[in-house]
Amino acid sequence: MLDLSQGDRLTFSVITALVLQVNLWEMVSRSTPLNIAVLLILLGFSIFSWTIIFAKWSTFGRARRADTRFLRAFRKANALDAVMVASEQFRPAPLVSVFDFGYEEVSRQVKSRGRVINTVSLERWLQLGTSEELSKLERNMGWLATTASVSPFIGLFGTVLGIIRSFQELGQQGSSSLRAVGPGISEALIATAVGLAAAIPAAIFYNHFGNIIKEMGARMDDFSLEFLNLTERSYGE
Repeated sequence: MLDLSQGDRLTFSVITALVLQVNLWEMVSRSTPLNIAVLLILLGFSIFSWTIIFAKWSTFGRARRADTRFLRAFRKANALDAVMVASEQFRPAPLVSVFDFGYEEVSRQVKSRGRVINTVSLERWLQLGTSEELSKLERNMGWLATTASVSPFIGLFGTVLGIIRSFQELGQQGSSSLRAVGPGISEALIATAVGLAAAIPAAIFYNHFGNIIKEMGARMDDFSLEFLNLTERSYGE
């Protein structure tokens, strides 16, 4: 048995060995209600984050594939009307929504004046379509950022609680043995581990999805230029 009063050192290897000898359920069952609340909060953050991650992964995959198919059809078309007819089959694509914004403005100008003469207005409508689609793509991304930044501190809070409890028990028992402070230290390490387990995947996928959104935003900007070119050829002066 390790006795701190005899000069034994509390090293990382000693703490690790102690944790491996303690049953996880036993540690949780000995925890105070506040410690358990910390673990449940972290578990909730983790579950919700993974739900968002799987949903975003599926959504972005479908959107990128649909964008590729729609862009291929758009470039083969000779007029906006032909693209409008074919666009329904690519409806999940963000580029289709941008196209809808632009086509609606083109239709208004052609109906009232016979041709497109206000390209500035058309550019604004295309930008509105791009902004709206980016807002949809960024939905719930803030939760991943929050989980990545907050979870480690919540875990640290649980760590502090465990250490405080350990030293309180040490003082009450009048013992300097590691066995007296071991349960609290174990609980502290569990809280830290759970906090990191929630934060690390959230941070990784937040950056990954952020890059995908930037890529799709650039593609929508490029599509707007192609839309303006086709409009000029079809309805320009």
